This record gives sequence, C-alpha cells and structure tokens, in this order.
Amino acid sequence: MLLSSRQSEIISIAREQGRVLVEDLALRFSVSPQTIRKDLNDLCDARALNRIHGGAVIPRGNENVEYEERRSMAALEKQAIGRAAAALIPDNASLFINIGTTTETVGDALVDHKSLMVITNNINVANRLRVYPQIEVVIAGGVVRGSDGGIVGEAAVDFIRQFKVDFAIIGVSAIDEDGALLDYDFREVKVAQAIIANARHVILVSDSSKFDRTAPVRIGHISQVDSFITDRCPSDSVRAICREHNVTLMETA
Repeated sequence: MLLSSRQSEIISIAREQGRVLVEDLALRFSVSPQTIRKDLNDLCDARALNRIHGGAVIPRGNENVEYEERRSMAALEKQAIGRAAAALIPDNASLFINIGTTTETVGDALVDHKSLMVITNNINVANRLRVYPQIEVVIAGGVVRGSDGGIVGEAAVDFIRQFKVDFAIIGVSAIDEDGALLDYDFREVKVAQAIIANARHVILVSDSSKFDRTAPVRIGHISQVDSFITDRCPSDSVRAICREHNVTLMETA
C-alpha cells in the first residue's frame, strides 16, 4: 500500500502514543472525521493499524511490546501518572515498585522524597534510585529477564514475602472490561501477586492504552487495589467497579 503523507504521520502518532482517535486526528489535520475514518479503514485493511471504537491502535494481538518501544509510548501520560502516584507517598515510607515503564516513572518522581525504603524487582528502578542517599534500595533476587531487567521467578516471590510495606506501586499489561488485571509472563504475575498481598495500600498505575490490549495471564482484579491512577479511564464498567469497591480513581488528563 502506498501511504499518503497524512497516513504515514497517523502511523507515527499511533506508534508514539499507543492509539489514535478520529476526532483528535480531524482537528490535527484540519479535515473531516469522515476523511480520517477512511484513512484509518485503509490503514486497517493494510494491517498497519487495528480499529477500536473511535480510533485505531498499532496491531499487537497478545504479543508483548519491546521494552524500549513501550518507554516511548504515551511517555507524557506516564510521566504525569508517575508524579501523581509519587504525590501519594509520604516521606519515611516503605514501598514496593514492580516491573513496568509506568512504574519506572513513579521511581523517577520519588527522588526528592526523604527516608524511603524502596523494594523492587525492577533493575532499572534500582539503578536509578541507588545514587540518592535518602533512599534505601533493596532489590529482589531471582532470574533477570534480559528484555526489560525484571527479576522474576520463585526466588523473587520468596524474597518479596519477607516484607510488609506501606505502599505498592504496580503496573499491568492489560485491563479487561470486567476489571481483570492481566500480564504476559506467569513468572512476573507471581511476583506481582506477592507484592499486592504484602502491601497496606496498593496503587495501580496504567495509561489508557492498556484498555485496548489483552494478555493471557491474570494477576488479579482491580477491586484488590486501593488507588488507580491513569491518564483517562475510557471504560464505564471499570469506573463502576472502582465505585463499588471504594477504589480511588485518579485521572491525570
């Protein structure tokens, strides 16, 4: 398929942000929504995008996305989520931070806090925070996943179970309409479940693109978290679940 310059730019935006929306693109390019819908239909026919309600996403199926690519997707949204989550953490607190590009932004936003103990199975978080003397960093042992620096496996689970902390910062790969929290690697899921079970206040951080994705392994349910921070929650059913289970929903957008 020979792409127009507008269609090429639409694909670039989708890769950067995780999704594109018809109304946003119509405003950006000063064309009608019908023109954008035709562009998206053509791109979907060429398998460059997958349609969703009101827009399109880069086709991913059940495949995980390369970690460096995930870092650049919805980067501004993730940074805002990270700042909002860090604002919930007081000085002199203990916390878990698990694997994920969004959880890493929380770590970045904690550097001005005092007297924190951060326990993590994320080598990237440990490496960034280790240089700050006011933050004690404790890293889990186990198998290091080469793709993202995550530490997974039974040894990491056993390590996490030694602690009972004030807060847990967790990320997920996908959020289902029924509130299920999903991921790809069952070894990572076991660690995340141990983190949830051993924290007094669980904070889920996830940008809105996770509502458009699916993954095969269940971590748990959104009713198990205390706070859910996202840029935007497009799911009415997830909103209702949060209200029903007293989960604080924060939307940074």
